Amino acid sequence: MIGLQRGVVKLVPYTVEWKRLFDEEKALLQAAVGDLVLDIQHVGSTSIPGMMAKPLIDIGIAVRDFEEARACIEPIEKLGYEYRGEHGMSRRHYFMKGNPRTHHLHMVEVGSRDWKNMLLFREYLIQHPEVARAYGELKMTLAQRFPEDREAYLEGKASFIERVLRSARSGA
Repeated sequence: MIGLQRGVVKLVPYTVEWKRLFDEEKALLQAAVGDLVLDIQHVGSTSIPGMMAKPLIDIGIAVRDFEEARACIEPIEKLGYEYRGEHGMSRRHYFMKGNPRTHHLHMVEVGSRDWKNMLLFREYLIQHPEVARAYGELKMTLAQRFPEDREAYLEGKASFIERVLRSARSGA
């Protein structure tokens, strides 16, 4: 199903359950924060059909204004999320849920580069299965190499992600 201990890098095969779990969580979030948010999207590897992924549901939430979005913190915490501040990314409200972790929530401004990148990356991989395959292979290699070093795993993916985003922006 879903869930991963903090600091562990483990990939599992794609399952359609991830979409259902996202849809359930989206409904809870929508009920909790409603008009305070503009959009709620399933992002990250669990949103890409066929992609091996860490068994965590990544959720992107678009808001009009970072400061105004502070009003969402308490209602989201009441759903069991732990608020972690910007967590290394400027103007992002970041939350984690579960022990082991089951959900990561990234709340950013709708016009921000971060919001656009989350959606652009997902859509590009869905539309380009050969690139998605290469990304999956890279993730597997990194997960085997760094099973308990999440930072090294993330760092190892960074240049690939940047290349994909450049291609997506250029229409390639």
